[in-house]
Formats: sequence, C-alpha cells, structure tokens
Amino acid sequence: MNASTAEQLPVVVIGAGPVGLAAAAHLVEYGVEPVVLEAGPSAATAVRAWSHVRLFSQWAEVVDPAAEKLLAPTAWVRPDDTAYPSGSDWVAEYLQPLADALGDRVRYDARVTGVSRAGRDRIVDADRETRPFTVHIDHSDGSEERVLARAVIDASGTWSTPGPAGGNGLPALGERAANAKISYRAPDLSDPETRRRYAGKRTAVIGAGASAFTALALLADLAEDEPGTHAEWILRRGISGSTYGGGTADQLPERGALGLRAKKAVEEGHASALTGFRTTAVESEGDRLVLVDEDGRRSRPVDEIIALTGFRPDLSFLDELRLDLDERLQAPVALAELIDPNQHSCGTVYPHGARELAHPEKDLYLVGMKSYGRAPTFLSRTGYEQVRSIAAHLAGDHEAAARVELTLPETGVCGGAGLFDAPEAPDAAQGGGCCSVPAAPEVLTLTSAPQLITLATEAPAETSGC
Repeated sequence: MNASTAEQLPVVVIGAGPVGLAAAAHLVEYGVEPVVLEAGPSAATAVRAWSHVRLFSQWAEVVDPAAEKLLAPTAWVRPDDTAYPSGSDWVAEYLQPLADALGDRVRYDARVTGVSRAGRDRIVDADRETRPFTVHIDHSDGSEERVLARAVIDASGTWSTPGPAGGNGLPALGERAANAKISYRAPDLSDPETRRRYAGKRTAVIGAGASAFTALALLADLAEDEPGTHAEWILRRGISGSTYGGGTADQLPERGALGLRAKKAVEEGHASALTGFRTTAVESEGDRLVLVDEDGRRSRPVDEIIALTGFRPDLSFLDELRLDLDERLQAPVALAELIDPNQHSCGTVYPHGARELAHPEKDLYLVGMKSYGRAPTFLSRTGYEQVRSIAAHLAGDHEAAARVELTLPETGVCGGAGLFDAPEAPDAAQGGGCCSVPAAPEVLTLTSAPQLITLATEAPAETSGC
C-alpha cells in the first residue's frame, strides 16, 4: 500500500468516551472519516459506571464546540450551561446523542487488543512511516477483526486500570485473595445491594483524593441511617491544612464542599483516620480483614475495603508501537513536564495539542485521561483542545493545529466528579486558601509558544477528572 492510498484510510479512535467522541466530531468537521471503537455496548461505558456522581464542572465546560455543531441539526437541546450534570446526565443528554449523531462511525462491543504497523513489528525501521496502522479487535461474539488506519487516536482512558491498595504501586500481599471484599470505585449507595454491602459495616477507605472524599461522605450519610457503619480512612501521608482541599476558598465550590463533608465525617466520628500508613499486606482475621503497613502496624479489623488510589494507563495493546513516555508519569515526555503534579495544577498547565502529544510512532496520539498517565489533574476542556489540534494536524491544517484556542474559566477549571446529591456548596471565598484565584484570569505569554493563553491559577484536582 502506497502513501496516497494510506491517506484514504480512516482515523481509528479508541474509546467512545467524552474525548474520543469529541475527536471524531473534530475529524468529521475537517472531512476526515473516523472509526470509533468502543469496548462496551454503548457510548461512554466508563462514565456510566459512575453515573451516580455529579461533576464538579458545569455543562458549559463539558460540551465540545465541534460536537455541538454536529448535534445542532438533530433534536438535541443544549442543557443549562450553569447546571452541574451527573454522570448519567452527561451520558443521556450529550454523550449518547453525540455517538448517535456520528452514526455507524461508532462501533460497539469492539475491544482493541493490539495496534501495530501493517507488516512491521516494533523492531523494523524500513518503510515504517508509510505503512498503515493495523488495529486488532475482539468482538463480544468471539469474532476477531483487523482494521487498517492512517492514524490512531487512543482515547481509551484509565478507568479500567485503577491503582491497587498496596502502598508501593503493586497489589498488597493478600489483596488479590481478598478481592471479593475490595472495591476500587466509590460506592453507589442508591443501589440496594451495594447499600447492604456497607450498611452497619466497618470499611477501610484508602486514598486522599476526591473519590476518597466521596466515599467518606457517602458512608457518613449511611451511618446516620445504619448504626455501626464506620469508615477507617487509610492515608499514606499525615493530615495537614490541605488534606481536605480548599474548603470555602476553593474556586470549585462543589469540590470544596465535598472536602468539607469528608472533614465533617471525621469530626463527627463516622470516620477515623490512620495516617502515614502504606499498606503492604491484607490479612484475614476470621471473616474480616486487617491491613498491615510496611512498619508492621495493623489496622482495626474491617469488613470491606474501598481502594481509591488513582488510575494508570493500559499500555499493553500498544506494545508493538514506539512510544516516548515519561518514566514516572507514563505520559508523553513533552507533556509530562507540564502536568507533573509535584509542580503544576490543572490551572497552570497551558493548552497543548499535536506537537506535545506526538510520539516517535508517527500519527499515533494518546489523548484525554490516558495522555496524563498517572497525573490526576486532567480536565475535559483540555482533552477537547487536544483533539481539536490533532484533527487539524491530520487534516493538514498545521496553522490551526499550532494555534491555542482554549480559554480556561476563572472558576471550574479542574473538572471532576463529586456527590450527585451533594447539598448546595457555600460561596467560594474571594481570597486566601490553597485554591484562591485572581479576580480575573491572568494572561500569560509563554516563551516556547507565542500565543496568549488565558489561565486561572488553581490547586491540583485529586480526581480522575472529566
């Protein structure tokens, strides 16, 4: 197959989530045909798994402009920009309609198991860049398929690969054996079976981010109705002034309120904190479990464990491709220095696109949550800007690909998920705290990129984001 023939092939987008569908919308706008491969039976499978929680971001921040144009000719009605959708709202009122508007470009029950260059494994240099990609697919009916592509945009996210309970990044001893009593998701206590699982029980909650706050708040609410319900909060660090986030000074009021609810759970005795605890083993003690840290300390016996220690990218099906990833974050090297959570928050990461997301494997891009590797500060608007730039690049509009077209809002910068039924949050403070922002966005001129980029200073979002 020659280069001109390869250019007629579609662009394969892996994942029909928010960023994958936005990528397809941008490609369609440029007249480039996408094929979106979704492992689940419908759009946004991962979002559906946390449909019971509410986003920190308002509707205005989670609708992609190109997607809105694609939806305009349909019966779609844009939701109220100032409202906060739940995961189920996001799916029903935007993501599934967008997938429907894309029509048969979106293919369900199509799990990507491998991507390579046609006729070239990872080792071979000869004629590599002129060869199309070959995408290997397993279907839910047991059949297999191979699809050729001119480019691949991997928007498969990180939801399927949560971090383990073990404090060293590996499963703790006994963690796999105790799998039946361990969950890696914030529970949906509106589900009767899930509610029974935790009602009147002692549950270890491992983690210090928004998901852990959500679990603590939910279990505290459950304790009001079900005596004996208690959370043992396992923290790898100590408790400090920033443990619960920005509180009333957080420019994301919903996120600030969630941290305050977690704090209230501790103060009211519904949760007790075990600090400086890095789990190395999970041991059985009768019908209950005990967590053991690296110094031999032991937790009180618990009935259940909820491990909420972040997510990581699944790179297994990209093993025959040449990636340039940061050794710590597993994010593209050029992007990693911008998103290192030790140095940056989502408000200080300037918009980026095709240039920063490029790999030695030409026309391969990791986007969305997956592009951030293990960093926790991703937001949907960043993902939408990523795929806008990439679509422009693939269509040959290099000027548009290099142009920054994203203005981050003064508030609501770090999108994420919180409680669906959270009470109204207090007004954000005008100053002070870890999350205070200027009264108006700052305009920063970057020496590495001449464009003016509007950013709001913001504290890191400890969330899988949206």
